[in-house]
Amino acid sequence: MTKVLVLHGQGMELRGKVDIEIFGTMTLPEYDDNIRQYAADLGVDVEIFHSNEEAEVIAKLNDSDADVALINPGGYTTGHPALADTIRQGSIPTLEIHMSNPASRGRISEIGPACRGVITGIGIIGYNLGLQAAKELSAQ
Repeated sequence: MTKVLVLHGQGMELRGKVDIEIFGTMTLPEYDDNIRQYAADLGVDVEIFHSNEEAEVIAKLNDSDADVALINPGGYTTGHPALADTIRQGSIPTLEIHMSNPASRGRISEIGPACRGVITGIGIIGYNLGLQAAKELSAQ
């Protein structure tokens, strides 16, 4: 069974509480419920991890035995070269996921270029697509 590590970065616990006009009303626990349901429907084993400490996210990624990682970097989208380097140098294919489209707000991700692929701007469906892609990537 495909193992997927889902990483939520800095500030993700504020989803559904601030910047609702950008990110919507869905809270992080609701994201997680949707992700778990998508994973169950696909037959994918998922582990979800959130931290506001970049070092913890890096350690989790380095210590994971997942086949693929999905990351919504949140506040780590820019200005975090250590995280980008970890993804770039790691052995786990990683996909960046964003509910919104950061580029539409003038934010260009520094994490995306280190990733295998990027899914942005389509809401919670992006996680479903990421899990589908993870399953396909792990079968290659």
